[in-house]
Amino acid sequence: MHGQRVMPMKAADAIVALGALAQDSRLALYRLLLKQGSEGCPAGEIARRVGLPAASNSFHIKELTRAGLLIARREGRFVYYRANSARMDQVLQYLAENCCVGGTYASADGAADPLARSRRRKRT
Repeated sequence: MHGQRVMPMKAADAIVALGALAQDSRLALYRLLLKQGSEGCPAGEIARRVGLPAASNSFHIKELTRAGLLIARREGRFVYYRANSARMDQVLQYLAENCCVGGTYASADGAADPLARSRRRKRT
């Protein structure tokens, strides 16, 4: 994303992304792909590891892709999917800027701001 101007996320886009993650199987699928990193995982392997029938897996992949949370790459007859961490960063930034007091996050127990820590780590 170097050199590219990142457009602010719109509320509708944040709602779609958060809604896509608001389901057990899709959240499990997304977490699996985050752990896989940039290599991603083929659809069949995702289904096996998450424990989903192929049709359900395809539906959940489609929903996460529509929300911009997955990126697909074709290798021969296989399609590999990986988590779009840049999109998740946009969602988290949107939440920090629009849903939290003063653009910071504070947990109910007063714990430190994990989003600010994450942002500081990225700058170094």
